[in-house]
Amino acid sequence: MGLTSGGWAGKERQTGAGPLPLKVTGVLLGGAATAESIGRAVISDWSLSNVSVFCLLGLAGTLPLAFLPPAAAAACICAIAVLSLAGFHALTVAASCATLIVFYRLGRTGPRHGGALMLTPAAAVSFLSLALFSNPEREVGILTVVLASLAPAAAWAGAVQRGHIDAEQHGAARQAIMGRLMEHTARGERARIARELHDVVAHHISIIAVQAETARLTTPGMPPAGAQRLSEIGDAARAALTEMRRLLGVLREDTEIKDTEDRRPQPSLSQLNELLDDVRNTNRSGTRLIMRGRPVPLDSGIELAAFRIVQEALTNARRHAPGAAVDVELVYTKEALLLRIRDNGPGPPAAPSGAGHGLLGMRERAAAVGGRLSAGAALSGGFLIEATLPARVEQSPLSAVDTVNVETGSMR
Repeated sequence: MGLTSGGWAGKERQTGAGPLPLKVTGVLLGGAATAESIGRAVISDWSLSNVSVFCLLGLAGTLPLAFLPPAAAAACICAIAVLSLAGFHALTVAASCATLIVFYRLGRTGPRHGGALMLTPAAAVSFLSLALFSNPEREVGILTVVLASLAPAAAWAGAVQRGHIDAEQHGAARQAIMGRLMEHTARGERARIARELHDVVAHHISIIAVQAETARLTTPGMPPAGAQRLSEIGDAARAALTEMRRLLGVLREDTEIKDTEDRRPQPSLSQLNELLDDVRNTNRSGTRLIMRGRPVPLDSGIELAAFRIVQEALTNARRHAPGAAVDVELVYTKEALLLRIRDNGPGPPAAPSGAGHGLLGMRERAAAVGGRLSAGAALSGGFLIEATLPARVEQSPLSAVDTVNVETGSMR
């Protein structure tokens, strides 16, 4: 945004002295005032003492422009000009120029309040009083009247220039603030859209994929063309979920979400031991983790789906079979990951009355990555959840869901 109150002018008020061009101007005017004083002395045949005093007045009426802040420089130069006109009835051209410059500088970079505001009218009154009551020579009277008129005009011109600069800076600041507000609003809107896509749209699309595959497998006597259509619906829904995951990645990266949960990494199968330890400590029941095969690298989406399925299955067991022992089995193959979560509880209810949201959510997660999930009574008693997830999302479309397990397991 630059320096406040007029670029280098703001810096000048902070340091108390003018910038380099102003210092050079003050020094040059001081040299010109000294040369003019010596020339006047030679022409007028002044005494050495008068020459020395007039030279000092010439320097004192110009050098403050270079080395003093605006208000102090204006007060000093104005006082020296009045003293020179009253004592010698003369003022160097350099000192006259310094007077106008210093009042322009006062209006442009000087303080906006306090005693500095009275310097300009006080200077004008001093010059007019000198012209009216000191009986000066005609040329000197004209000079004092000119200074009394031009000093306030110079200060006003400086104030107008300062107003233009401040207006430009305030306008730039407002534009920057509005830009940041609009950017922040846009990021918030993109974050809201991402949440809606993830929580609402993706949920319904995953249901479409599951229901289409379930209808294809559970509807008896369905013509091949109908089965093909349902299969295509499921494929389209899974493709839409894949594209939506990419879109969500773009939206979340663009919004630069900084919430605590967004900063935490998504859970994976490497955290299963911690999950099972929490279950053991909470339920005071036996929970085992069984791993078969050689673990192979899986897509992050597969890892997340597998972790969430196990998590929900353990929650399901705790709700419907409290105190029952649970076995969590992971079987790795080159093409897929098989999950088996079995408890030794009472199994599924004999007369279910409603669909369970936990099982529906697990099926949706499996379907979203191109896998399958079945749930129902285990052969050896209890309740069994089986899920087959591909090692890569692109490698395996949604597979069949066991008809009997769909009918029995969806009630839990």
